[in-house]
Amino acid sequence: MYIIATCLISLILVLLAGKPFLNILKENLYRQYIREEGPASHQKKAGTPTGGGILIVLCSFIASSAGLFLLKTVTLYSHIVLLSFLLYSLIGLKDDYDKINKQQNKGLSAKGKLMLQFVVALIPSFYITFTGQSYIDIMGYSLNLGILYPFFAAFVIVGTSNAVNLTDGLDGLAAGTASIALAAMTIIFIISGRYELAIISVAVMGACLGFLKFNKHPAQMFMGDTGSLGLGGLIGTLAVVGKIELLLILIGAVFVAETLSVILQVISFKTTGKRVFKMSPLHHHFELCGWSEKKVVYSFWLAGAICAFAAFIIKFYLG
Repeated sequence: MYIIATCLISLILVLLAGKPFLNILKENLYRQYIREEGPASHQKKAGTPTGGGILIVLCSFIASSAGLFLLKTVTLYSHIVLLSFLLYSLIGLKDDYDKINKQQNKGLSAKGKLMLQFVVALIPSFYITFTGQSYIDIMGYSLNLGILYPFFAAFVIVGTSNAVNLTDGLDGLAAGTASIALAAMTIIFIISGRYELAIISVAVMGACLGFLKFNKHPAQMFMGDTGSLGLGGLIGTLAVVGKIELLLILIGAVFVAETLSVILQVISFKTTGKRVFKMSPLHHHFELCGWSEKKVVYSFWLAGAICAFAAFIIKFYLG
């Protein structure tokens, strides 16, 4: 009951605050700058208000706080997850601010952003290690990584944050796939008895669903790095704290595919001078193959849902 209430609170808050927040973005000229290397069709999106991630974060925090209060089970785990979410969102906010201030699609340096992400990721990583959970679950078997675990966990969190950031390239793509991933995690946490984590994940899921009203094609506003880095950091942290690190590969299969497409593209071009894809990340490849933006987004949502369901089956029937 509390899970459903938390989701509805978050969803309704975003829907109610969305329009006034959008007007604030428009009045203050917080506009998106489109990278020149992207598809030519995306240049028409230049000037769309960005920073919608702030709306997702604020509404998620309010709904999470309400849900945890109703649940009356607030643990340090929930504080760690929310802190990680907030700090990753702030990294994204700084990146968005720099882009707006410079009036170009260049914010924090790649090295600077990665360093900040890694430092934040060490907070949940070391906490989980110090609480004696330096193991990973492999199909029902536990493998203790010992002192290597914090670095593995940090890799999961940083990798997920950047993967969601790469996925945020089409209207509704990141918000939709994040909603699907968070829905799967919520169900897993409920069945596993991790209700405090379920409250947080469902709160953010509700915010993402509400945000789709303003972010679906044609988008009225973008979430920006505030949203994508924050969502990725949250999902990665939930996986680490909830001990479903490896299962995240399936739950976030779309994010993994997007990231791998970029890695393969860079390696191939640097070693052979040839490109594997017409353009990376993967969603741009399909666009240049002639798919409409909506078709790409809906196809990726479907793929994400299938993989998330597969993760659920593996966790509770094969694991």
